[in-house]
Parts: sequence; C-alpha cells; structure tokens
Amino acid sequence: MNFWHLRGFLEVRARGSISAAANAMGTSQPALTQGIAKLEHQLEHKLFERRARGLIITPVGETVALRVRAALDHLAQGLHAASGKMLDPARRLSHAQVRAFLALVETGSFGRAGVATGMAAASIHRAVRALEDVVGCPLAERRGRAVAVNLYGRRLARDSRLALAELETVFTELGLQGGELTIVVGTTPLARAFLVPEAMATMSAQGGARFRVLEGSWAELAEALREGLADILVGEVPQDVHPELELQVLHDAPIVIVAGHDHPLVGRRPDIAMLASFPWIVAPRGTPLRDAWERLFCESPPQSLVECGSIMIIGRLLTSSNQLTLVTPDQVALQIRSGLLARVDSTTETGRITIGATLRRGWRPPAAHARFLALLSEITVGLDSQRMRRSLVERRWV
Repeated sequence: MNFWHLRGFLEVRARGSISAAANAMGTSQPALTQGIAKLEHQLEHKLFERRARGLIITPVGETVALRVRAALDHLAQGLHAASGKMLDPARRLSHAQVRAFLALVETGSFGRAGVATGMAAASIHRAVRALEDVVGCPLAERRGRAVAVNLYGRRLARDSRLALAELETVFTELGLQGGELTIVVGTTPLARAFLVPEAMATMSAQGGARFRVLEGSWAELAEALREGLADILVGEVPQDVHPELELQVLHDAPIVIVAGHDHPLVGRRPDIAMLASFPWIVAPRGTPLRDAWERLFCESPPQSLVECGSIMIIGRLLTSSNQLTLVTPDQVALQIRSGLLARVDSTTETGRITIGATLRRGWRPPAAHARFLALLSEITVGLDSQRMRRSLVERRWV
C-alpha cells in the first residue's frame, strides 16, 4: 500500500473534501483523487460517499482509517526513535523500503532477503541505504557474511513490523487475501498444558483459525510481544509490567505439591518440617513457582535442590526418586491421570498463581484474536464451574 495515498485518505476523512486535503498535503486535487481511487480499487470497497456537504467516510472507510492511523503512527514512532526527529512516514518512506528492511532484519542477509521478497539483493541494499539516509544514521552493519541491525535498526524494525501488521489486518477484515490471519500466541509453561490448547482446539473446531505458538519464559515472550513477533501472551501475571503492555487477568491457579505415585508422603498430610526433610525440584529464580517455594520454606529451606523448568524432566525425576516439587494441576494432569505422579496434600498453604493474557497497550485485536481472547475468558470462568469440571473429568483430563 502506498503510504502517501494512506495519508491522503486520512486527510480527506478529516477535512471532508479533496481540495482541502490536497491543500494541506501540498499536492494537486487530481493527484489526490487518483490516489484515493487506487486505494479503493486495492481494497475493493468505497471509502467515501459524496454528499451535499462534502465527502463522507463510509463504515468500511472508518474501519480502514483506524488501522491506517495506527500504522502511520507506528512508522512515525520508529522514525523518531531512529533519527530523533519528527518525520512524516508518508513523505519519507515507501512500502517497498519497509518490506525490504524487515526482510533483511529477519534473514540477516541481503541475498536471503531478496529471495524472501522476490527482489534483487541490490534492490534490498538500495532500499536499506535509502532508509539510512532518511534517519541520518546506519541501521545495519556487516559481521562477516551476515548483516546485523543495530539498536536504531531494531527499534525501526519493531515499529515497521507493527505498522505492516495493521495494514495486513485491513485486508483480513475486508475479506481480502484469504481473509485469515495467523494468531501468534506466546505461552509460558503454566498456560501451555491446558488453557492455551483448549482455546485453540475450540476455535479450530469452529473453523477459520490459524495459529503459531511461541514458548518461553514470561520475560522472553513479553519482549517478542513488544517487538510485534507475538500477538498475545498467556501465562502468569508478573508484579511489574512494561508500560507498553497491558494485562487481562483470567483466573487464579492453585499451586500443589506433587511427587512420584509411590512417594512415602502420598496419602498423608505432612507438615512443613516433614516436607523440608525431602529433596526438592524447584523452578528457576524469578518465576512464580520459585517465589511460592521460597515463601513456603522461608524459615528452614531443604538443602538438596535441583533447579529445573522443564516439566518433562521434572516428571522423570519425580518417578525415579523421592523428590517433591510445586506445580499447577494443569501442568501434570496427564501424568497424574496415568498414575505416574500423585498430589501430596499438606497442612501448609501453598498459594495460588494468577494467570492472564498480556497484550500491547492500545492494540485493537482483529476479530479472530478477539474471539481467541474471549475463549480464554470463557474457559477460565468455566474452570470454576461444576459443569466444566465434570466435562474435564469425563474426558479424563484431570
């Protein structure tokens, strides 16, 4: 999409006439009229209706305008971060330049970027150099055979990625280009065992859903979310959240003590002293489960510890030793169902973890993403109801 045409579209929307918008942009009326016509042809929808009092934007046009405004704002933020100046992306950037630069960022090579975009490597090189001229500083540098972007380049890439995502959403919301977006979900270990796959399965059964799942720690996934590499992060709610992100609390998950099925504490209600007499597997530092464990044993922690975040390794260790660990029920539901692991009830309170969905602040989820978020809420609300609990038991999940 032509950024200049997009700017013209927003100016006509704001001023209600081609002539006023053309004057504001310093261009001719025929040029702006032609730009709007090209945009309407590209989107296969009328964006304005002519009325006695001027041009009135259509409902479709309003939908497009929200995405276009967000896209141009992202580009302006990226240019400002890289150059320190307030630059108009509609005057200084082209869609081809942005695509070329992002391809270089993602592939690390002018040649591979050319293959990814269908452009010649020389064209990728020229586009990146043109961007560097715009911001007034280098954005990338060669490191051997690879090309790495610097801090300014990463910031521009991030905002460019978010901008193109908004424009891609325009086509999806209008039913063009297949009418389907991929929902990129980041999930931490606490949400990937049941909540995220349950929502994905429900939505996939309804048709028209594509997913890509990213796994990692909350900090890693939050960075991917800010960079535009993920759309939604589902996992524990941290104490401190970056101001560019916002949280939607979903539910509180109980923390339970788990051991191998034949552990001597299974079937008993041990106190804190008895729990401390056994070796433990603990989550990595800075995670909610580790914080809960440290609160549990704040006075006399066990001496024999294994630090591990992999539920597969933890499960194997528990079945072949007398170790204990703290988890949420969803993480080990299958192992408990199969009889490999068992819960250990205790006289000591182990706490709960708040699970939520994290989004970029100010982001307007497309319809598919909004539906996925709604399903997450429906499922977590249902977890507290007897009907959902019976359903899970019937399916032998827990």
